[in-house]
Amino acid sequence: MSETVRGKIDPSLDLEAEIVRLKKERNAVLLAHYYQEGDIQDLADFLGDSLQLAQQAKKTTADVILFAGVHFMAETAKILNPDRIVVVPDLEAGCSLADGCPVDRFRAWRAKYPDAVSITYINCTAEVKAESDYICTSSNAEKIVRAIPEDKEILFAPDKNLGRWLEQKTGRKMRLWQGSCVVHETFSLRKIIALREQHPTAKLIAHPECEEPLLRMAAFIGSTTALLKYTQTDDAEAYIVATESGIVHQMRKASPHKTFIEGPPEKNCACNECPFMRLNTMEKVYLALRDLEPRIEMPVSLRERARVPIDRMLALS
Repeated sequence: MSETVRGKIDPSLDLEAEIVRLKKERNAVLLAHYYQEGDIQDLADFLGDSLQLAQQAKKTTADVILFAGVHFMAETAKILNPDRIVVVPDLEAGCSLADGCPVDRFRAWRAKYPDAVSITYINCTAEVKAESDYICTSSNAEKIVRAIPEDKEILFAPDKNLGRWLEQKTGRKMRLWQGSCVVHETFSLRKIIALREQHPTAKLIAHPECEEPLLRMAAFIGSTTALLKYTQTDDAEAYIVATESGIVHQMRKASPHKTFIEGPPEKNCACNECPFMRLNTMEKVYLALRDLEPRIEMPVSLRERARVPIDRMLALS
């Protein structure tokens, strides 16, 4: 926590109790992604992956939405709730996929293939959403790809690993934007092979944002929620988890009798934690509720254009 933040908060405050009080006082709902730190997950009114959070944001009746995730997720909540206050703990909580797909380059790419349908992963800015035909998440991407007529060319952005996996799942060849997630590309194949030798009964489970050599080794590939559900219904006693380590908190809560081993990054670092997601802290959640800042705002025209492909996604989901 920075000195600036520390100076604003009485160190004797019970942050958990204050957040609960402020949620009630503000008629606020706390939406949190599985990749948040455990304390924030435990305080969330709704916890989920990108699709679940978008669905929840659309139907909430709260006056204030506090989104503990990354910037593009909070933008989606604002697009779906233009008349509600949407705040985030930290405006700097971005995404490497969104950063790697700037709208000017995306628009130029689309212009090269004017008859193609663009399916864009939700990990992108509102500006890129506004230039897209459909938005998808890892939970529903296969369904949306299959919904596009066979005679239509598909542009898929910005995650090349998810796109390649979808090509294999659906048999549809797509033009892929060459973007990737800094967390999911960091897992060490060498170290995971060593882990499997140490834990021969452990199953490797992976998010489709991981690189293809790792996915080929996985016993199960799926979205964050799908990975969680798999560990609850599968009969294995141990899992090597190749996705952002925040989900392991929920896996251990749901299946305390099982063993969960976080997929190791190549370097000796906490690189299996999303550096953007982890910018959010309990202190910042408290301040966002207390001050109703920082807020997510965008021009009406952008919001309305970006909503069209999101609504198409939700209709198919």
